[in-house]
Amino acid sequence: FKKEEGGFDGDAPTAILIEASSGSVLFEKNADELRAPSSMMKLMTAEVVFHAIKQGDIKLTDEYRISENAWRRGGAPSGTSTMFAAINSKVSVDDLLHGALIPSGNDACIALAEGIAGNEHTFATENMTKRAREIGMTQSTFANSNGLPDPGNKMTVRELARLARYVIQTYPEFYKLFGEKEFTWNKIKQPNRNPLLNSLEGADGLKTGYTKEGGYGMVGSAVQNGIRLIGVVNGLEDSEDRASEAKKMLEWGYRNFEVRTLFAAQQPVGYAKVFGGDSGSVKLSSPDPIKVMVPKNGNEKLIARIVYNGPVRAPVEAGQPVGIVRVWRGANIAMEAPVYAAEAVGKGSTMRRAVDGVGELVIGVFRAGAEKL
Repeated sequence: FKKEEGGFDGDAPTAILIEASSGSVLFEKNADELRAPSSMMKLMTAEVVFHAIKQGDIKLTDEYRISENAWRRGGAPSGTSTMFAAINSKVSVDDLLHGALIPSGNDACIALAEGIAGNEHTFATENMTKRAREIGMTQSTFANSNGLPDPGNKMTVRELARLARYVIQTYPEFYKLFGEKEFTWNKIKQPNRNPLLNSLEGADGLKTGYTKEGGYGMVGSAVQNGIRLIGVVNGLEDSEDRASEAKKMLEWGYRNFEVRTLFAAQQPVGYAKVFGGDSGSVKLSSPDPIKVMVPKNGNEKLIARIVYNGPVRAPVEAGQPVGIVRVWRGANIAMEAPVYAAEAVGKGSTMRRAVDGVGELVIGVFRAGAEKL
């Protein structure tokens, strides 16, 4: 995206803007560069806790002790962002989540980590890493629970955006926490540190971060006209820039893009070759409409490809996952979605060999304006 094509021109060293439901990337800049995520890493800690609650491993009412370690390294004496939990007090998981996500309490994160895994290091290297890999974050590494400076803490803005999207879609109940305006603990009232909550229409999350080596960053999300965008910036030099860059990028996205349906639900998206079936190919479709965010002026070419490991061996059941449809807008992958067999294919009487084992099938080039292929 060049400026003269109406592209976004941001000052953040690394940035990405995505549409939440399709995962469409609207803008990216150095999106795969690993950097210190600072407090934005607390999103990973939160996801581990949300997941554990959902699995029934822990409850919101469970109480964890604030150890001397949590108090000294993340509490009042630390001079860092804290929920001001008293040493040796017992605090519920619910309150610790509020303390971690609204005033960005480092003590709250350490207490959650110690409560769940016994110590913070194990929580970071095992629980956080395991969950990150399970949700498709392949590059991120974690050395503590809160993003306080450590060379082992590294994330990319792409993976932060993926994590935010996963949290929003998987835990709608818990996601409400991120939009709460303030939190009081130990008689100390603290505002939510997210500057977008008061400055951008529809903003309801997620997290800011700052460390000397990482600079200022934030993961922001908002909903306008039923469309949720997620923007991540990192590496800025001051907190004003962080707020204005994130806001500018989200506003640019709303102004310049709209959602188009490329394939209706159950509409044939393409075909995959079948090996040893009574038919040489199987029709593919998606149970949900496949949508993509496109520039409103809409003169960009989109290219869609079906990617699968082929040929698919017969028998094939209807609804069986076969591969993904990947849509490019210029050089960027705009979105990808799973595709499934739209029909069953039985075993063939004569083994019909699929001639071609190539896994990619180009479904063609179409203009952004075309609703149907």
